[in-house]
Amino acid sequence: MSEEMKQCPKCNSPYGYAMGEETYACPECGNEWNPSETEEEAGLKVVDANGNILQDGDSVVVIKDLPVKGAPKPVKAGTKVKNIRLTDGDHNIDCKIDGFGSMGLKSEFVRKA
Repeated sequence: MSEEMKQCPKCNSPYGYAMGEETYACPECGNEWNPSETEEEAGLKVVDANGNILQDGDSVVVIKDLPVKGAPKPVKAGTKVKNIRLTDGDHNIDCKIDGFGSMGLKSEFVRKA
């Protein structure tokens, strides 16, 4: 067994310890992981309402009316949004919508076009 500690991918604790040949565990959050699998999954993963993985430059369709602060009307369901950019945070899609301008959307309210 290795005495090397690895950072937990879930809580970022630096105290992940080896439990076996390929398994590590975190004493702070209880997460167990295989380091070779988590390295492949690194990066920003954003999924739409149907579970499809979104990427920068994709086109999406809004699936429900979304009220916009300061705008007299909502973004209507069925509005197509082209060339999205993925970001980290609560509103994980940056885009431009005709008639509204630049805004952030939550991926749970869109589906891949």
